[in-house]
Amino acid sequence: MATATVTSKGQITIPAKVREELGLKPGTLVTFVPAGKNEYLIMPKNSPVKALEGILRKPDHYVSIEDMNNAIVEGALAEWRR
Repeated sequence: MATATVTSKGQITIPAKVREELGLKPGTLVTFVPAGKNEYLIMPKNSPVKALEGILRKPDHYVSIEDMNNAIVEGALAEWRR
């Protein structure tokens, strides 16, 4: 596991191995993506969308398009009846 120390200015030096694995070059923008309580993913700003795979938890259950459409209709009818 790579570690880094935060300076008094809030800066860190990303370890060489991590920079290499992420393909970070001087001037590369990085994004900090929340991944849970006290957790962040560090990703190159120009990384492909495929790199985001797996950062969201799976839903407890799936909703069909038909169920979504029915919910929209029900909500619209409820507003109309007010």
